[in-house]
Amino acid sequence: MRPFRPSVMTVAPVLFAALLALSACGRAGGDDRPPEANDRAVARVQDQTIWASDVKREAVAQGLIGETEPLDVNADLFRRVLDEVIDRKLLAAEAERRGLDDDALVQRRLEATRERILGDVLIEEQVSGQVSEARIQELYRDQVRQAQTTDEVRVRLILSRTREEAAAVIGVLAQGAAFEAVAAQSSIDDATRFSGGDLGYRTLDVLPQAYADALREQPAGSTVGPVQTEAGWAVLRVEDRRRETPPTLEQARPQIVRFLTYEGIRQQLEQLRGRAKIERLIDEPEAAGSSAPAGPAQ
Repeated sequence: MRPFRPSVMTVAPVLFAALLALSACGRAGGDDRPPEANDRAVARVQDQTIWASDVKREAVAQGLIGETEPLDVNADLFRRVLDEVIDRKLLAAEAERRGLDDDALVQRRLEATRERILGDVLIEEQVSGQVSEARIQELYRDQVRQAQTTDEVRVRLILSRTREEAAAVIGVLAQGAAFEAVAAQSSIDDATRFSGGDLGYRTLDVLPQAYADALREQPAGSTVGPVQTEAGWAVLRVEDRRRETPPTLEQARPQIVRFLTYEGIRQQLEQLRGRAKIERLIDEPEAAGSSAPAGPAQ
């Protein structure tokens, strides 16, 4: 079964990565107000409080857990990430003590981090409403209606080094030998020989072109070959043919969520670019395939 892919996924993956990579930055010292409902203070460094939500955001930013996954304060992972947050605060405090935060380049880097976080929060707020259960199910139904299903073929393979060896395999099969037994004994394809040469159900478009061409019109029960491939000479058995089954909603859900997220980001950026005055101060690269005029012949 092929992956379920909505038809217009055009936004660069880096934008989606930006949505997930929320940085866990420290707050101003002395603020003991919980940043989230039911939050819990888990440490204090000098006069700065570290909250459970700070630790979870750091774990999410590192890719250790998903955005919606819980992180128990008693878990080993929580304690390890908490230590990292404490270390980061200590390093930041020492940098401030030395006056490093007054450096112009450091200020620009801090501002870039602030902009990234604000952009991430805006994306979270704007896009989250588009990834609703109703929207997921609506897009799934649309894609299932539009899907063009094809035949799936269950194939077995015996691969030989030479055409003569493959012809000998066909002769043995013609005498009534079981395909699975001959595959286990004779096939040089170690990936399938011990499962009787079974390739499972495949659509023709994911098979090597030589296999697809040979199997295209063959009914179940057919033995086909020898077929020349880069790996050797193949003898194929068509075990079964069936119509391709579309994925279930739960199988398709991750791709649909990603697509809706990409679309939300794309639309938001399209609107912002349409309203903003943007002036590029560097030359645009030349179109692909163009080149500078050739110089005079020497």
